[in-house]
Amino acid sequence: MSLYWYFLLALLFLNLLAFYAYWSDKRKAKKGKWRTSEAMLLVLALLGPFGAFAGMRIYHHKTKKLKFVLVPIFMVLQIALFVWAFLYLD
Repeated sequence: MSLYWYFLLALLFLNLLAFYAYWSDKRKAKKGKWRTSEAMLLVLALLGPFGAFAGMRIYHHKTKKLKFVLVPIFMVLQIALFVWAFLYLD
């Protein structure tokens, strides 16, 4: 398996992790439990923006917080990273 496929698997894992984090934080918010910090959610969004964006939209979580408008920007950066990997990793 080439480096490109390992890279894709890593991106998939990070996006699934981000999606899980947003789901988990929303569930904890509803139950009044200890929550994931916004800083950690943003770091996870940087690493897995598609999962974070899906979690935000599906669970209506952190959609009104101004700093979370960064998530779509992170998506563009990940697309650029994906294109770079496609062109330069084999």
